[in-house]
Amino acid sequence: MQQGWGRLQQGGIAALHRLVDGVLIFTALAVSLTIFDHYLTKDWLIVGLIAVISFAFLAESVGLYRSWRVESYLHIVGTCLAAWIAACALLLLLGYFTKLGTDYSRLVVGCWVVSTFAAMALWRLFVRRLQFSLRARNHNIRTGVIIGVTAAGKQLASDIASNPHLGIRLLGFYYCDDIGADSDTAIGTDETKILGSVEDAVAAARDGRIDHVYLALPMREEEKIREILVEFADTQATVHLLPNIFLANMLNSQWHQVGQSNLISVFDTPLEGLNVWYKRLEDLVLATAILTLIAPLMATIAICIRLTSPGPAFFRQRRYGLDGRVIDVWKFRSMTVQENGHRVVQARRGDPRVTRFGRFLRRTSLDELPQLFNVLQGSMSIVGPRPHAVAHNEQYRRVVSGYMLRHKVKPGITGWAQINGWRGETDTLEKMERRVEHDLHYIRNWSLLFDIRILILTLSRGFISHNAY
Repeated sequence: MQQGWGRLQQGGIAALHRLVDGVLIFTALAVSLTIFDHYLTKDWLIVGLIAVISFAFLAESVGLYRSWRVESYLHIVGTCLAAWIAACALLLLLGYFTKLGTDYSRLVVGCWVVSTFAAMALWRLFVRRLQFSLRARNHNIRTGVIIGVTAAGKQLASDIASNPHLGIRLLGFYYCDDIGADSDTAIGTDETKILGSVEDAVAAARDGRIDHVYLALPMREEEKIREILVEFADTQATVHLLPNIFLANMLNSQWHQVGQSNLISVFDTPLEGLNVWYKRLEDLVLATAILTLIAPLMATIAICIRLTSPGPAFFRQRRYGLDGRVIDVWKFRSMTVQENGHRVVQARRGDPRVTRFGRFLRRTSLDELPQLFNVLQGSMSIVGPRPHAVAHNEQYRRVVSGYMLRHKVKPGITGWAQINGWRGETDTLEKMERRVEHDLHYIRNWSLLFDIRILILTLSRGFISHNAY
């Protein structure tokens, strides 16, 4: 819950930054015109509008609106300057090729360019100071632990302690056998509080008590690091490596710097900052539009279910959602049973539990339509990894590497795995591995365009499936 709320908060801050940046561009233009006795005419308004739009796209392309929790202020300002210079260069090119550049005052333009950047830099300084103040008062705090009582780990602990504005509360260290441990730190000191072993850290992360995990083991322990990463792939914690290391199976990895320590997140989510709001807007618009169109169809299906077999029209099953939280997923009832316990048997070919009308619903995916209400509720998305019953999650998380990383995003009604044929019964381990492989590919490469592509492919080949029994 804390991680999901944190993303929404970051998304709100990013949206505010975009709005304020646009206001600052127009305000600086109006002030510059006033200083040099010019008026805000239609032509100047068009220039301002082009500047706002171009800056918005360029700023997004350089990641200006992502989370800057552990980045320096100079890095933020430098990125902002790069986006603004690019936007100004675009305006100059337009003025040159349209031969309208001579119609605008150079003094006004020069004052506007400088004052806009200064206003943006001061605005970001104000927001950063405000965030630092709030975090110093224990607001917007994330918990962190370090695995490995090493010199690098102790340096990182010192850096985190020296930068309380980062909003990271370090709980302590977890040891990894005797790797990197000095004789005086094996039992722990005030500076290196030992919380337990790696197994204890994994258990704490699975319970949701740890937000960030920092691996501070020597690079010569590559095999051990790989084993630890596999363990934490079964949690929702964000994992960072110290120092840098390159792995083929990273999930939305990003570089960070905390003091003098360089970090790279390994298992993270693509839905940070403004992307959270983009995705939510996509879900709300599509779910509302689809429900409006298919309401008569859903009413007809509900009536047919009640007429063809005893029992309710709808079926609710517990499944894992974002960050591994249990959610209730709605479906049209297609079976004579409503299994929702510790043991859920997947439907098989010729399964006697499936009703005659239910077989049609499952083959055409119409039984999934009530999940549009889950989308409106916010527990699911239109596009994302398909949610599995809790019993199936507990079964496969132990045997499929990276299985729980599927829950770094909200589950979806349709997904990349489904349109590629990996849906229905997973009677072999290989089938589940391929499904997870496609789900992780979706998370690594997420974008609104990718979602649109999946939706288009769903219309052409995602509804009817011979693997759905």
